[in-house]
Amino acid sequence: MSSDTTTVRTDDTRGPGTVFVTGGAGGLGAAVVDAIASAGGRPAVLDLEPAKGDTPHVQVDLSDGAATESAVAELVGLAGAPDAVVTAAGVDACGPLEAIGREDWERVVRVNLLGTAAVVRAALPHLLERHGTVVTVGSTLGLRAVGDATAYCASKFGVVGFTRALAIELAGRVGVTLLIPGGMRTAFFDGRDEQYRPGPDAQLNDPADVAQAVLVALNQPPGCELRELVVTPSREPSWP
Repeated sequence: MSSDTTTVRTDDTRGPGTVFVTGGAGGLGAAVVDAIASAGGRPAVLDLEPAKGDTPHVQVDLSDGAATESAVAELVGLAGAPDAVVTAAGVDACGPLEAIGREDWERVVRVNLLGTAAVVRAALPHLLERHGTVVTVGSTLGLRAVGDATAYCASKFGVVGFTRALAIELAGRVGVTLLIPGGMRTAFFDGRDEQYRPGPDAQLNDPADVAQAVLVALNQPPGCELRELVVTPSREPSWP
């Protein structure tokens, strides 16, 4: 009888295991951290800001690919190898293309798309060993374009394509889920010009509710995957 030395996590009844969350210091990422901890998992955070409480974390600028790869290795040393990765970090730069500086525009793509790829790439050896899971966070604006959001749409359309290709590439070895959230009540809209903020009557989801969808993806049994999840307020204007 041949032996198989691949490590497969078997403690699904005790939670989602060790999960690296980008952007876990705030917004949807922080809600995902709380949800994982409540479900018996062990969240660990990669973010420009420190995580709250005693959650293991490494501060890193996800726009820097080399620094991101080093940060993943450092976080493995702090929290152990990941069973899953959730890429919830995201930034935006609103306005007409000609009004947004090159650095601001490109930073959106570097954080949202290239940072996502860098984290997954760095964590992949561990995920392959453990038959783990990747959950990327796209956006309804990764499926439907709007004006004054060229950087954000470009980055999130990229996340959609990256994730769909990754699911094909890793089929049967690592689970891959694309989460597509609509508007949420987070600090994401803070600091914007008034015209780019949700109106007073806007219906926005609680990020804690959206985080429950992440748990559903993480808790799928081996061989069963949720490829894509769309989670929006019932009156979401950017869907379908």
